[in-house]
Amino acid sequence: MPERILIVGGAGFIGSCLAIGLKKLHPQWQIICLDNLRRRGSELNLSRLKNARIQFVYGDIRTAADLDPVALNADCIIDCAAEPSVLAGFSSPQYVLQTNLLGTVNVLELARQTGASLLFLSTSRVYPIAAVKSIKLLELSQRFAIAPEQTLPGISELGVSEDFPLKGSRSLYGATKLASELLIEEYREAYNLPAIINRCGLITGAWQMGKVDQGVYGLWVAAHYFQRSLSYIGFGGSGKQVRDLLHVEDLLRLVNYQLEHFAEFDGEIFNVGGGLNNSLSLVEATDLCEKISGKSIPINPVLEERAGDIPIFITDSSRVMEKTGWRPEIGPEAALRNIYDWIAANEGVLSSIL
Repeated sequence: MPERILIVGGAGFIGSCLAIGLKKLHPQWQIICLDNLRRRGSELNLSRLKNARIQFVYGDIRTAADLDPVALNADCIIDCAAEPSVLAGFSSPQYVLQTNLLGTVNVLELARQTGASLLFLSTSRVYPIAAVKSIKLLELSQRFAIAPEQTLPGISELGVSEDFPLKGSRSLYGATKLASELLIEEYREAYNLPAIINRCGLITGAWQMGKVDQGVYGLWVAAHYFQRSLSYIGFGGSGKQVRDLLHVEDLLRLVNYQLEHFAEFDGEIFNVGGGLNNSLSLVEATDLCEKISGKSIPINPVLEERAGDIPIFITDSSRVMEKTGWRPEIGPEAALRNIYDWIAANEGVLSSIL
């Protein structure tokens, strides 16, 4: 097992939660978190990392000089660093390309120079938008659902599996993550660099600074807590679009298992998400938020879709579950309640951020 871990993007939501969780599970491990603190709210995680006895290094993966192989010599690198917004790629492509693609090159070079293994957090957004939108759907009273009969491979009522087609455009964000996956495969072959790729769906939980284009369920809870309006955007303004959610603590359990059995999963690409049982439409999320908060807020229908919007994405994680025995344990209501309790406990500092 690794004794020294570097987490790039380590002050972000997922990176900081993985770092703190792994340190609790393995107090003897040395964990270093590197981050450029670009995302507003990430600075709040610095005290959490310090209290957990985790070293923080300010740095940017876009800059090769910030990834010093002497100072950052690790057994394993966990790559959580990304610009995760699909919309950002349409409005500001340079940062997305430089962070998600050039940054991967720099991280791979660091791994090559230090002999580290790489656990890479990719995304479900590698699957093409047109193909996802062509999934045959049923329209139910509160949500869209995947129809039993489909023509594409890799899609069932359980969701999208790793066999789903990859041909087509997927947004610049998705393209940079898929290109990173291909580069990782080349480094594995050329330099015997051990690597595992997790194509993560929507991850949620406390300490996520939710926005309209990333972290939607955190945004939904925060809007109810602070009594701010929301919108059902696209798809007739119905709010029936669906995503599955995975609590970050469930992701932590999987990552820990993969680190403890790295050689067993070297070279694997897994879809990792909450799955059908942990899926919510926006309407259903609203109902849960009203139940948890005891408050209702105005939600405005917006008929027009945004670039990159999809009506449904549910992750079929059957493959990773079969190979590891891992299962998501935290359901949607518990996940949203966790976010609500976190906001309530930190209202003063979060009111201007969320």
